[in-house]
Amino acid sequence: MGEGRPGVAATLRALNGVLGRPAALWVKESGARNLRHRDFLAPRAALSAAFPGGQVPPEAVSAVPSLRGPAVLPLRVCRQTPAGLAVQVRRPEAFQRLLGPLPGPAPPAAGTRTGCVVLHCPALRGPAALQPRHLRSVLLADHLAQLLRAQGVGVRLVPALTEERSRDVLRQLRICWPSGSGGSSLAGAVSALKAALGRCPCAAACEQGPGTAEGVIFKVHLKSFVEQQGLVGYDPNLDVLLVTEGTLWSLAELQEAVLQCPVSDPPALPASCFPSSSCCSIIHVVNCEEEFQQQQLDVLWRILDPGAHPALQKHLVCGSVKVTNPSLPIGADQYFQLRKRQMYEASVIKYGELAQDEAWTEVIDTLTVAAIRFEMLSTAHRSQITLDLENNSISTKGTKSGAFVMYNCARLATLFDTFQQAVERGTYPPLPPVSELNFSCLQEEGEWLLLFNYLLPFPEVLQQAAQLPPSSKGIQITVNTERVCKFLIQLSMDFSSYYNRVHILGEPFPHLFDQMFARLQLLGAVRDVFHSALATLHLPPLSQI
Repeated sequence: MGEGRPGVAATLRALNGVLGRPAALWVKESGARNLRHRDFLAPRAALSAAFPGGQVPPEAVSAVPSLRGPAVLPLRVCRQTPAGLAVQVRRPEAFQRLLGPLPGPAPPAAGTRTGCVVLHCPALRGPAALQPRHLRSVLLADHLAQLLRAQGVGVRLVPALTEERSRDVLRQLRICWPSGSGGSSLAGAVSALKAALGRCPCAAACEQGPGTAEGVIFKVHLKSFVEQQGLVGYDPNLDVLLVTEGTLWSLAELQEAVLQCPVSDPPALPASCFPSSSCCSIIHVVNCEEEFQQQQLDVLWRILDPGAHPALQKHLVCGSVKVTNPSLPIGADQYFQLRKRQMYEASVIKYGELAQDEAWTEVIDTLTVAAIRFEMLSTAHRSQITLDLENNSISTKGTKSGAFVMYNCARLATLFDTFQQAVERGTYPPLPPVSELNFSCLQEEGEWLLLFNYLLPFPEVLQQAAQLPPSSKGIQITVNTERVCKFLIQLSMDFSSYYNRVHILGEPFPHLFDQMFARLQLLGAVRDVFHSALATLHLPPLSQI
């Protein structure tokens, strides 16, 4: 049998292929109840639509357990059931193949030229203080950047921060965003854009005087250009844009970011929505209140630069952020401080005086960042989110929160610290190599649940979260970055249930070591998945809570 790390997609492809039908007939089970009896199912309704009378040829059924492939799970049996065709995996062998190196995306080969994406976040422009609604788009851009980088894609973040207030807020939230001095190097590009506007038939220069808005240097007729070019997806109210120096500085910075993208070969973007002839793509990550203004900038760029890059612009729009019970308008910094105070109070309730120790300052900060990131990022970006700022909606107990995820990550760290200390005392021998472990000892249903629902699909979860949609005529795109937070929440719930039910570090009797070592290997891989997923959120694992 070919070796390699098994995957869900490859196994489903092999199962569909053996039935000889183009339709996708098989589904992966995930619920604990169904996993007691089967791992994959071809539902009766799907079989009835694909085969006369729903009867699958016997030779196809008998061929299923013989399926082989580098990324195909080892299959044990395929049988007809009232629900449909049911397949079970050879579980000890699946444990053996999956519990090796960290289950994550392979790094790009040396010298590989990858694609580049410019992520533009207009919320970070200007001197105005950041609001919670701005944070959502910034956090989304930061998270998407990490996910794309994990797939080997180059990312540039725009604009460079010039306001110290914004730097401080982003630093508190562990958002890694580039800083700049204000763009003196862009002066030449701005002059070139002014000259292009002077030659543009859609633009008219504005002289300062009565009736002219302060700072406006050109009026540009966008609507006629959109209609002439047949552009789809733009707001029908786009008409005349009043162009200022700031508008041109924004465009110049975008142009510079595109030119500095580190590739010249066609990009290797995941499910890219951009033509393969381009070397860079631009995604504007905006909240719904900024969408109109960003469309104006988009069209202006298309007018001034007839090249390929402006045509590759796409808009990733975040839904609104509704704030309930605000006593006063609240900025992003006040939002962070409020959540930090609430997290401190919740920690004192749970941990008592321990949470008041200075050593807990970093823990409280990390829990606060986790709470905010999950609050903002666990909902699909198109949907509205609601922040309840008056009631203490932050808790260390809720199973849907970032604090709950961090708590379970810390439980794993404590488990392995305790084991290592016991090894140093001579209570247990060191953990043997994977090849010497007996995974047939893993019979508890929670163990298969952790492997089959989390370790197995984890690389595909990261790929899907970073996936850009197929090409379309419109300008808006959607991504599924919320899958990472939802994955971590569900993993935490299932791990917590298993950990509360099963005693991992048992009595130091040699006849119990096989099971203990197999369980530690499994939980070591779970810990690695936690760490890798949290890294895409810029959250460091906690060693204690």
